[in-house]
Amino acid sequence: MSLLLVALGIVLLLVLLLFIKLNAFLSLILVSLVVALLAGLSLQETVQAVSAGIGSTLGSIALIMAFGAMLGKLLEESGAAERITYGLIGIVGKKNIQWAVLMAGFLIGFPMIYNAGFLVLIPLIFSLAKTTKLPLLYLGMPMAASLSTAHGLLPPHPAPTAIAALFGADVNTTLLYGFAIAVPTVVIAGPLFSRFFTSWDNKPKPELFVERNFLPGELPGLGISVFIALAPVLLMLLSGVADMFLAKENQFVSALHFLGDPNIALLVAVLLGVYFLGVRKGRSMDSIMQSLTSAAGAVAMILLIIAAGGAFKQVLLNSGVGEEIKTVMSGMALSPLILAWSMAAVLRLAIGSATVAAITTAGILEPLIAVCGVQPELMVISITAGSLMFSHVNDVGFWMFKEYFNLTIRQTFATWTVMETIVSVMGLMGVLLFHWLA
Repeated sequence: MSLLLVALGIVLLLVLLLFIKLNAFLSLILVSLVVALLAGLSLQETVQAVSAGIGSTLGSIALIMAFGAMLGKLLEESGAAERITYGLIGIVGKKNIQWAVLMAGFLIGFPMIYNAGFLVLIPLIFSLAKTTKLPLLYLGMPMAASLSTAHGLLPPHPAPTAIAALFGADVNTTLLYGFAIAVPTVVIAGPLFSRFFTSWDNKPKPELFVERNFLPGELPGLGISVFIALAPVLLMLLSGVADMFLAKENQFVSALHFLGDPNIALLVAVLLGVYFLGVRKGRSMDSIMQSLTSAAGAVAMILLIIAAGGAFKQVLLNSGVGEEIKTVMSGMALSPLILAWSMAAVLRLAIGSATVAAITTAGILEPLIAVCGVQPELMVISITAGSLMFSHVNDVGFWMFKEYFNLTIRQTFATWTVMETIVSVMGLMGVLLFHWLA
């Protein structure tokens, strides 16, 4: 019954969005309410589920998105994003710019969660598209593919790290397997797949990116531009290095962990940007603060849409979807790797959150690890790869990609959803190959 409600909710959402043309935020809230009531939740439980979903979602991304938008605005208005794009083009040439974007996404995506990495890189993608006159998706797809693959397959991201600990898998071995699978995956899901969309002429929304023409002397230096853009990454990397090499907890390590938190790292980058890209360039503080206010305002509706997606996800969880899927999938006689991937994929399809799908699957399959005859490191990647499968309207990543690349629902399915499916299937193929070789 719960699975039928999932299907009904998705169909109703698509009807509201595609045919009635209702705002995505209102559509998601209405569908969440309808599905909750049809699932048998009381009126009070329905309100609590919607509120809890909105609260938990905003609690995890609100500061990241606000600070990320502010950092993006500083990089854009100061010309730092344009300076970095000129630097990239000068190093690799326009012909190879996709590979530069892919490598930047992979390096930034390694220590940063997807949302934070996306918001750090998106102003660079906008600026690159303007400077090179290349299609926005031609540059954006390699970035999104590399960020998503790193977030899903590689420690120290939450799902692979937590599942490795649960399964008793070696984190370094998991990272090596994940990296070996990630390299061909991002190539196929990014530069190669993006070739299908070179004729699409999508432009950023005006409130998210204003095209500017700078004189060469007005641009900040390349070094300071790169430093401000990568400051969050560097702080998170320092926190990761502290975990690896400074086992003893002390004030210094605690300080590195504090600065390496994505929210704090982005805040530090914003403050550095305010000084080096604003005050030091002669801008008044009033002017800078007005820009930051407009940047935060520009992502307000995106935040509401993402929060409403969180409400939909919570309603599905409270309606018992996860338990029903557990029962169905546990009775199937499949290879442990395929079973793990399939269970995570079905949960992802039903509830939206890749991390929730992965952690839930790991909890179900944990008793099998000792007897299934499969390396636990491969089981970790099989689950996390499955959790990336077919992202759609109940996933916050779907809405971020849609809004920032100014796509229709159909276009987002054709680009983002298919790209995530490619990453997921490539992950399964990779673990099956390594299992066969072993």
